[in-house]
Amino acid sequence: MAGAAEAVAQSPAGGAKGAPEYYELRRYQLRSGPGTRVADQYFSGALIPALNRMGIGPVGAFSVYFGPDTPAYYLLLPSTKLETLVTAELELAKDAEFMKAAAPFWEASGGVVPYETIESTLLRAFEGYPKLTVPATAQKKEKRLYHLRQYVSPTNAAHVRKVEMFHHGEFEIFARSGAANVFYADVLVGPRVPSLIYMLSFPDMAALEAGWAKFSADPEWKKLSADPRYRLDPPTVSNIFSLVLRPLGYSQV
Repeated sequence: MAGAAEAVAQSPAGGAKGAPEYYELRRYQLRSGPGTRVADQYFSGALIPALNRMGIGPVGAFSVYFGPDTPAYYLLLPSTKLETLVTAELELAKDAEFMKAAAPFWEASGGVVPYETIESTLLRAFEGYPKLTVPATAQKKEKRLYHLRQYVSPTNAAHVRKVEMFHHGEFEIFARSGAANVFYADVLVGPRVPSLIYMLSFPDMAALEAGWAKFSADPEWKKLSADPRYRLDPPTVSNIFSLVLRPLGYSQV
């Protein structure tokens, strides 16, 4: 049985070991009003405990701090087994404890329907960063924010080169810049491919802005970004999607 207590912090690339995890990143487009409270109760009292019983966890739960289309919640579901992750929704219906606790959300109707849409992206962790890291601030339940970024590449070859850049120094540069690395992953199934998604954590917005400034000024980043292999035409990245999230009170990340 997996849960927050089983999250073991991993070192950035170089010290990370083991087979890459799989992640499902879910986006719930909510409706303002009483439905938000129903969603909170569902995630905290039904869904996340049931996912933990399946071996999925630690589960990250976030609301949008800066970004479009609010209110919206994001769930990050990590699993060592792909089948466990992709069959989770089918298995939930067999869990009597879950079904009882989930009833107000699953059976909601009328003015309390809590969401408009659910979008899902399937990911596989990078070889060089195979395990999700729970930040120390999360383990201590301290104040924190998360920067979720998606890099879309114009070609598959460009995507491969961008992933190489992370393995050739970006993990360590982020760490030196004051960011807590959470995960790095390739998008396997989703609306934007080829692409990668990663998540960083900072104590607050001031630290986030300062961290990115340090990253941009880092001599190793300047050297890496100037490498002719990564300055080919087309560029490694054609579009960037960026969100700042804050953890919900029941987040395990």
